[in-house]
Amino acid sequence: MSDDRKIPDDIKKDQDAIVREAGGLLKDPAKRRLFGNILTLGGLSIATGIVLKDSNSVQNILNAVSRFNDGAQGLIFNEASRSPTYPRSMINNPFRFNAFYRLAQAPVVDGATYKLQLSGKIADKRPWTLPQLYALPGQISQVTRHICVEGWSEIGEWGGPQFSTFLKMIGADLTCKYVGFKCADGYYESIDMPSALHPQTLMAFTFRQHTIPNYYGFPFKIRIPTKLGYKNPKNVTEIFVTNDFPGGYWVDKGYNWFGGS
Repeated sequence: MSDDRKIPDDIKKDQDAIVREAGGLLKDPAKRRLFGNILTLGGLSIATGIVLKDSNSVQNILNAVSRFNDGAQGLIFNEASRSPTYPRSMINNPFRFNAFYRLAQAPVVDGATYKLQLSGKIADKRPWTLPQLYALPGQISQVTRHICVEGWSEIGEWGGPQFSTFLKMIGADLTCKYVGFKCADGYYESIDMPSALHPQTLMAFTFRQHTIPNYYGFPFKIRIPTKLGYKNPKNVTEIFVTNDFPGGYWVDKGYNWFGGS
C-alpha cells in the first residue's frame, strides 16, 4: 500500500467498527460480493478513491458505500416484481405505531380545509381537496408487510388508488428521476420514479377499510411495500417531481436513500 493510503492511528483503533458499519450498508450478499474482498479500511479507501486522513474521510467513505448500495438496488429493482400479499386474518391488530415522535404528538390535519399541494415537473399544479382525492378511480385494497429498518415487521391493510394513476392524471413528467413528499409532521422523503409507478405503490386513504387515522397517516400515506417503512411518508401535504436529488428526513442523517425492502 502506498504511503498516502496508510491509516492514521486514531482511525485504525476504530477500524473494526467502521468496517462493520460499511458491511451493514451492504445487507444483500450479492452486493457484498460486488465489493469482493475489500471490506477492510484500506480496501474501502482504494475502492472509493478516498484517502484516509481523518474522521471526515471515514464518513466520506461510508457515504460512498451508501451511494453504491443505492445504485445497486436501483439497478436490480424489477418493476414487474411484487411484494407478498397476505389474508386479512394475518393482519396485526393493533398495528404498531412508529415515528420520530410519540403517538400523542401525531399531527392533526383538518380534512375540511386540507389541500394537497403540487410542484415541480407537473403540468397541472392545481391543489386537490380530500373529496377530489377520494373520488380518484381504481381504488384497491392490499394486505402487505410493513418492514422497519429497526428490524421488526407487521402486516397491515391499506387501500386507495395506485399512485401511478394520480401521477398520470396531473401530468407529472414520468421521465424525471425523483418524486418527493412533504408531510404535516415535518417529515420529508423522496423515491425513484420506477418505484412511484410500481403497481403496488398506493395513495393509502384507508387502513383496515376505514379512513386512515392521523397517527397512521391521515389524510393519506404513500404505501410502498417494496420499500422499508421510512420510505413510506404519511400525513402528506405536498408532492413534487424533480430531477434534483431531494434527499429525505432519515436519508439526510445517513440512511440509504433507495431503501428497498
